[in-house]
Amino acid sequence: MITSDTDIAVAAARAGADVVRGLYGRRLARIDKGAGDFATEADVAAEKAILDVIRAARPGDTVLGEEGGRRGAADAARQWLVDPLCGTLNYAVGNMLVAVNVALRDGAAMTAAVADPFGGEVFHTDGTHAWVRDGAVDAPLVPSPDTRLVDVNLDPPFPSAPGFRGVDLLAHPGFGARFRPRVVSTTLALAWVAAGRRAAYVTDGGDLSGSVHFAAGIALCRAAGCVVTGVDGVAPEEGGRGLVAAADAETHELLMSMIGPRRDCQ
Repeated sequence: MITSDTDIAVAAARAGADVVRGLYGRRLARIDKGAGDFATEADVAAEKAILDVIRAARPGDTVLGEEGGRRGAADAARQWLVDPLCGTLNYAVGNMLVAVNVALRDGAAMTAAVADPFGGEVFHTDGTHAWVRDGAVDAPLVPSPDTRLVDVNLDPPFPSAPGFRGVDLLAHPGFGARFRPRVVSTTLALAWVAAGRRAAYVTDGGDLSGSVHFAAGIALCRAAGCVVTGVDGVAPEEGGRGLVAAADAETHELLMSMIGPRRDCQ
């Protein structure tokens, strides 16, 4: 029986992941969202499956879904943030690097789950501790910089340019001397930072603390003990722009030193 918010987040993420996996490889209708962005039938169906779980367990809570928008009061203390298919473009072209995000903001507390539909794992946190569930077994998430792999989101637009652009970070001589770049552009990258599979993740953007795309990943990284700020060094919930999530303080400081000389996010 589902009793805790964490259980609900995990169950909802798994329900969405089941839909995403089940529809993979089919010819799916696309729903144009403008500016080159789109959703697929899988996004919509996965969000419905997620909402069915949340509504059954917590019918009075507000939900903000990527596809369906807000259901409930905007100022509600308890608000679920749902991205049913993070990596829609990857999915639409047959790439399995996608994730299903479910997060609950309850005042200052954050509970979250990120499901990998094809890897079978669910990364989850109660806001204090973080684990990865494979089957029925939970293992603690342990960040590590040892891989030296840094995921950098290179998708436009670039709101912090010319002060910060991901491509400039990759061109920094110190970056190549210490790290190796990867480009995933999905919440899986944040989950992998928390799990020690990536040293860091960097993306431009505005305040991402309330984003359905990033809230779950940020919560995972923080609960696992990662260092998380914006590219301007400010905490996301304090108005920081974009995201630098690093496995440890040394990695974070080094990346910020590479971003810093060109940083001007005003």
